[in-house]
Order: sequence, then structure tokens, then C-alpha cells
Amino acid sequence: MEDLQLMVSGLANGCVYGLVALGFVLIYKATEQVNFAQGDMMMLGAFVAIGLGNESHAGLPFWLACAGAVFAMGAVGMAMERTLLRPLFGQSQIAVVILTIAFGFVLRFAAGAIWGHDPLVMDNPVAGAHVAFGQVVLGADEIAVIAVTVLLTGLLFLFFSRTKLGIAMQAASQNQLAAYYMGIPVKRIHGITWMLAGVTAAVAGILFAAKGSVDPSAGFLGIKAFAAAVIGGFGSLPGALLGGLIIGLVEPFAARYVAAGYAQIAPYAVLILVLIFRPHGLVAQVRGKKL
Repeated sequence: MEDLQLMVSGLANGCVYGLVALGFVLIYKATEQVNFAQGDMMMLGAFVAIGLGNESHAGLPFWLACAGAVFAMGAVGMAMERTLLRPLFGQSQIAVVILTIAFGFVLRFAAGAIWGHDPLVMDNPVAGAHVAFGQVVLGADEIAVIAVTVLLTGLLFLFFSRTKLGIAMQAASQNQLAAYYMGIPVKRIHGITWMLAGVTAAVAGILFAAKGSVDPSAGFLGIKAFAAAVIGGFGSLPGALLGGLIIGLVEPFAARYVAAGYAQIAPYAVLILVLIFRPHGLVAQVRGKKL
């Protein structure tokens, strides 16, 4: 039963990793850019929700605080694209990588300056609630994390595969110049994509804050989420979720059965194995560029 409890806890943590990984994949699918500030955007979204919803801060109702955090992070994502990334349009990918890493440091500094460096916990209506299935006890927060992650992944998959805007986003990533000549507003598509990545980061941050404490260093969770995106396949939304679940499951079992010094590197050992045997990820979406 202890192993089953570890599995449930790992799935919940893996869903948070998967949500952050979804942000990586969203941006990559539409722009072929990699946002290394995605984890820090998640951290900032968590702090915004705490600042709006906790009684010790603004004290807004939980759902209103969540909506405010989602709106704020969507605005941050769009503003980031408009002011920082749009001037780099057409430049090398390494410039985007360096810029997003630097922006992540700025977000961590800002969060520490505003909310401090002590861990904070989000007030939420399911705090402390549990559901028992036999001898397995699930926290209501864990159930919420899993349910919201599956729902959001499904919605994003349908968005990219069934809507005109989602298809336009993928067309822009295939060939930006051709998409422009076909009448697709490429720069606007990029702005919407970064807004969606900010919204996804906010949802991940809210769920992360609802099940644990948050401090500015929580943004480093983005490293594991990046590994999850690579494991699943960097262009695949279901793959991002799968990669997050794999890392979420590996962590508690490695901590339980592997020596402490090796448990910390277990997720990255899985990443290396996947890169060796499945270089394009477990849910590979290999596609050629149309010239």
C-alpha cells in the first residue's frame, strides 16, 4: 500500500511538471522557440494567486484570485513577447535562450522583493480534505491537480488540431515567411502563443501552491519540466504530460529505493536513456520543414 500511495503522490507531482512542460511545448509548436523562464512564470503565477487570495494579503475569494492570477500571467506572457522577444524576430535561437534565462532571474528577484523568500502556502477550499479508497488516502488537492491537468491537456490538444487559430500557429512554426504570405498574422500568433503559455504557467502555479509551499526558488522546477518535455517529445502535448508523469513517478520511488545521493539524479538518468534510445522522445512528432 505504501507503494500505491507513492504512486498517487508521484502522479500529482508529475501533473504539475507536465503542465509546465505544456508551456514549453506550446511555445515550441508555434514559434520553435524555447522559453527557459517557464518555470519562473509558474512561480510568479503561484505568488500572484497567493497575494490575491490569502487572508493575510488581498483576501479575495479563491476562484477570483485564481482568475486574477491567470489573467495577470497571460498579460505577462504577451508583454514578454511584445517587448523582449519581438525585437529578436528572425534572430538566432541562442539569443532567445539567453534572454529567457535572464528574464527568469528577473522574475525570481521580483518575487523575492515583493513576497519575500520565506515559503508561503496558498489558502484554498480543499486544504486538508482527503478521499479514502480502501487503504489508499488521496488528498483533494492531488485529485484536483490530476483532473485539471488532464482537462487542460485535452483542451489544448483539441485547440491545436481542430481550430483555425491552432492550425495557423502550427503553420507559422513550419514556415513563418510562407505563413505571412498566406495572410497569417505571424507576429500576432506569437503574442497569443506566449499569452497561452503564461496562462498555462499560472494554472500550474496555482495547483503547485495549493498542494505545497512556494518560494522564489520554486521556479527551478522548470528544469525538471524541460526534461519532461524532452522525454515526451518536444512537439507533443500528450508527450509533455507523459514526460511529467514519468518524472513524477521516478522521483518518489527513487527516493524510496535508491541511495539518497543517486535519487536526485534519477529523473535526469531517465532523460539520458530516452535520448539514447528514443532521441525524438516517447511520443515523437518528427516533421520536416516545408520550404
